[in-house]
Amino acid sequence: MRIIEVFHSLQGEGPNTGLRTSFVRTARCNLRCAWCDTPYSFGPGKERSIPSLLKEIRSHRTRQVCLTGGEPLLQRDSVELVRRLARDGYTVVVETGGSLDVSPYLAIPRAVLSVDVKCPSSRMQGKNRWANLPLLRSRDVEKFVLQDARDYAYARKVLRDRPTRAQVVFQPVWGTDAGRLADRVLKDRLDVRFLLQEHKVLWGDTPGR
Repeated sequence: MRIIEVFHSLQGEGPNTGLRTSFVRTARCNLRCAWCDTPYSFGPGKERSIPSLLKEIRSHRTRQVCLTGGEPLLQRDSVELVRRLARDGYTVVVETGGSLDVSPYLAIPRAVLSVDVKCPSSRMQGKNRWANLPLLRSRDVEKFVLQDARDYAYARKVLRDRPTRAQVVFQPVWGTDAGRLADRVLKDRLDVRFLLQEHKVLWGDTPGR
């Protein structure tokens, strides 16, 4: 697998925020979101074997793993890595930009899908793979990264038109007026989780944190 970094930190996004987690960040991405905060993941990375990744993850002594990117679904061996981790008793969150087929991961026990729905500010909303959303289960996550009122209206329409069983997360782009977006959630009484990026609160934009 082509890997940018492997590190041990606190989960900063989604329902598992705050849990000690092993992160595996894969190389390359097929999207170019306008507000992307990890453009260093676009590079070729370094070739790593699955056994070497498992050994490093074990050294972190946590049962939580996050496979992120870049876009991990571009990596041919990512399904096997998740399968091996699940077999060893790890819970694995697979974070994807939502443009590629998630179905190969559905049969893996202990795998949790975190699927982005790209909003207008990303300039990638035309890449959303809508066929993914009906596949999501109650343990999975449907995530909207919001920069402004237009994004909020877009996300609300998606939720209305495409009901989901997944947990829904609204995550404001770092540095935007999160309070104003939170007020809209309260006004509209949406049943979503509104979450900031905890790792940025703690460590800013430091890579590997």
